[in-house]
Amino acid sequence: MTTKGDTERRSPTSLEQALATALRRRESQSKLRTLKSSSPGSVDFSSNDFLSLATTKEFREEYLGELQQQILPVGSTGSRLLDGNSQYAERLEQQIAAFHGAESGLLIGSGFDANVSIFTCLPQPGDTVLYDELIHASVHDGLRMSRATTFLSFKHNCLDDFQAKLKLCTSSSQNVFVAVESVYSMDGDLAPLSEMVSIMKEVYPGNNCHLIVDEAHATGVYGPRGSGRVSDLGLEQDVLVRLHTFGKALGSNGAVILCSPTIRSYLINYARPIIFTTFLSYPNLAAVKVAYDWLAAGKTETLSSQLTHLIEYMYARLRSLGPSAQRLEAGSFTLPDACPQSAIFALMMQQPRELAAYCQAAGFVVRAVMHPTVPLGTERVRVCLHAGNTEQEIDALVDRVRQWLEQKVACLPTSSSDEPSVQIEGASAPAPQAVQTPSAAVLAKL
Repeated sequence: MTTKGDTERRSPTSLEQALATALRRRESQSKLRTLKSSSPGSVDFSSNDFLSLATTKEFREEYLGELQQQILPVGSTGSRLLDGNSQYAERLEQQIAAFHGAESGLLIGSGFDANVSIFTCLPQPGDTVLYDELIHASVHDGLRMSRATTFLSFKHNCLDDFQAKLKLCTSSSQNVFVAVESVYSMDGDLAPLSEMVSIMKEVYPGNNCHLIVDEAHATGVYGPRGSGRVSDLGLEQDVLVRLHTFGKALGSNGAVILCSPTIRSYLINYARPIIFTTFLSYPNLAAVKVAYDWLAAGKTETLSSQLTHLIEYMYARLRSLGPSAQRLEAGSFTLPDACPQSAIFALMMQQPRELAAYCQAAGFVVRAVMHPTVPLGTERVRVCLHAGNTEQEIDALVDRVRQWLEQKVACLPTSSSDEPSVQIEGASAPAPQAVQTPSAAVLAKL
C-alpha cells in the first residue's frame, strides 16, 4: 500500500545540492553522460562487437548447447578463493592460455578489474611505471593505488619520447613497467610493439624492464586465428603480462590475464578485485568457452576477412565527403588521412554531439566522444564497424553524414574567397593547428 510519505520527495541534502551543481556544470559544457539504449531496428555502428558474434545465430545456438550439455549452475556463488572456483573455470583458463601461447592465465570479471589488479599489485616500492599518455582509464585507477615510486607518461605512440623517458629511469628504478594498448580504443591506431621491445632491450639489457600489453581491442581480430597482436608479432616471450577481454569481439564479458605461474599466484593472493568479488557466472564462462572454440577452429576467419573488407570500403566512402568537408571552417570536421588499421574510425570535429544526434535520428547508432574521455580538442564521433555490417549500411551512413555536411555548408556566410579550408588530414593546404595534449593528471580524471 502506498502512503503519502512514499510519494512525496524529500528536500535534497547539501550533498545532493553540490552534486546537482556539478552535474549542471557538466551539462553546460556538453559533457554530461547519460545512459542510452538503441531503438529496435537501429544499425549498429557503435558497439565493440567487431565480429558480430553477440548477434550471430549459430554462435547463440552453440552457446545454448554448451549450457545444456554441461548442466551448469547459474551463478558461481562466491569469489574464487571461497566457493566460486571450479574445474570448468580452470580448464577454460588452460585452454585460453594455450591458445595464446602463454604459460598460464587467470580469469577475472572485467578488463577494468584486470588492469586495476595488475597495476595495484605488481609494481613494488622503488619501481617506475611508464605509460602511453592515452592509456585506458582503468590503468590510471590502478596507478592511483600502486606502490610504485615513479610514474611517467610518454607521447602517444612516439618512439623517440618513449626512449627518452625510458632512459630517465635507468639510474633510479629497480624495475620499470611499460603500459600500452596494442589497439587504442578511441583512435583505433596500433602501438609499435616490436620497436618498443627493441628499445627496451637496448636501454635495459638486463631483465628488469617489463612490458604489459592490453589486447582488449585486438582479441579475436588480430593475429593467428584472432590470438592478438603480441602473438601476431611473435613477442610472447618479450611481454610480461597480456590482457585479453571477452566483451568486444568475443561477444561475452570478462577477461583473462596471461602471465607466468608466479605472477598468477601473486595476483590470486594480493589482487583485491579477485579476492573480494563474486567470480564470473557459469553461463558467462560457457559463452567465453564457445568463443574460444570458434577461434581455435578457425570459424571466425571469414568474419575477420569481411571486417577487413568493410574497413577499406568505409574509408573509400568517407573520402568521397572531402569536397563538402573542405568547405567548412578549418578544424570543424576532419576525415581520416589514411585507412584505419582497425575497425575504429574517428571523425574529428568541434561539436560531435550534433552529428551523432543527426545520424541517430535516421537509425544509425554512433556516439559522440567528448572530453574528458578524450583529450581536450580531440572530440569526435566514434564509428565502429562489425563483420555483420553491410556495404549498403555503410553507404547509407555516409550519405547521412554527407547530408549533415551539406546543411552546414548551406548555412555558411557568403565569402569573397572560393578557397576551401582543408578538413582532410594530410591534404596539401594548411592543416588545423595542433591541440596541446593535456597532462597525465587530466587524463587520469577519465
